[in-house]
This record gives sequence, C-alpha cells and structure tokens, in this order.
Amino acid sequence: QVQLVESGGGSVQAGGSLSLSCAASGFTYIPKCMAFFRQGPGKEREVVASISTGGGSLFYAAAVQGRALIVQVKANKTVYLQMNNLKPEDSGTYFCAATNVQFRRCIGEVNADGQPSSGDFATWGQGIRVTVSA
Repeated sequence: QVQLVESGGGSVQAGGSLSLSCAASGFTYIPKCMAFFRQGPGKEREVVASISTGGGSLFYAAAVQGRALIVQVKANKTVYLQMNNLKPEDSGTYFCAATNVQFRRCIGEVNADGQPSSGDFATWGQGIRVTVSA
C-alpha cells in the first residue's frame, strides 16, 4: 500500500522556523513529482512548493519565496520542506502530495497560472497542522 507519511509541524512563534518531512512509503522509487500544499482556515488549498525528483526542478509559491526550501533524499524516498521567518498567515494544514507527471507539469509551467495544480497529484498525505502565533 502506497502512502505519504508526514511529520514535523506544530506550533511556532512568528519569525521562527520549522521543518516538515514527507516519506513515500510503499513506493518502489521516489515519485517523480512531490509537493507540499496548505490550507488555512476558511481558505482554499494552495501549493507551497514542489520538486521534480528526477532533475531537481523546483517551484515555490510567491508567498513563501525566499523563506522556503524543498529538498529530497532519494535514498529515503523523502522530501523535506524547511520554512523560515514564519508568519501567522503561514498557519494551516500542510499536505504532502505525489504524482508521476513530467517536470514541466510538476512545477506548473504548463498551467495558465504558472503553478502546480492539486488536480495533478494522485496521492496525498493525511495533513499536518502548523500554527504560527504573532
């Protein structure tokens, strides 16, 4: 059974940092494309960052550009999201997602808005809560 297992998260004060991890359990290889999405209270789910695990192409949402870093460890079939200088608006439930689309779709280049689309991701983690207090 394939699944994405998330860990990390929690509560942090504004200006602080946190790291989330997402392990692709049950997969023979690390999925070609992995991403983190988030959903804040009363908001729609939005992409935070994505990584094409083959070539390493990356996408970061404008809201986290310069504050987030997504990296992969293929041997562990795991991706990590490091976020720094956290803001209260970063609060929400963070979801890991995986798919096997090619890199241009993984980083949103084929989409009109230039962002990865949640509809392209077939496998999702259970979500993990992040709370940033002012």
